[in-house]
Amino acid sequence: MSGHQKTTLTVNGNQVTVVIDPRMTLAELLREELGLTGTKVGCNRGECGSCTVIVDGQPALSCSMLAVEAAGKHVRTVEGLAIDGKLHPLQQAFLEHDALQCGYCTPGILMSLVALLERTSRPTEDEIRRAIDGNACRCGCFPNIVAAASAAASVMAAAADAGKNREPAA
Repeated sequence: MSGHQKTTLTVNGNQVTVVIDPRMTLAELLREELGLTGTKVGCNRGECGSCTVIVDGQPALSCSMLAVEAAGKHVRTVEGLAIDGKLHPLQQAFLEHDALQCGYCTPGILMSLVALLERTSRPTEDEIRRAIDGNACRCGCFPNIVAAASAAASVMAAAADAGKNREPAA
């Protein structure tokens, strides 16, 4: 236990406190300590993007970030996208647009794109491509991924517009 550090962070909306080696990466914490294995570790050097999660609204390479750096922060993983068993619109669009094959890169790409869609309601194709520029997909699914992201953006923007146009309840 010597040298271990107590760390509290919020993961997928749940506050967690762990006692960890300060050299542990966020990816190791998520996968090994919290059992959230959707976050993948491909290169373990921050080059492939498969470990991408969202930290305080921004995409982050969890294999290159120490878990203690996430103290007090909000972390979202691919497991936190679906709500009450309903897929996030981007997950649904990936299925509808055949935007995955082997699936290893998918969680990281989803998280990179969710971060984009949450800050840009109607991204251009170029913005979508830039958002996933750091995510490697060896299966060659990028055209379908871009199409899925565009479709999800449309669904999400329409839902937001519908919510704005509702009359307040009397």
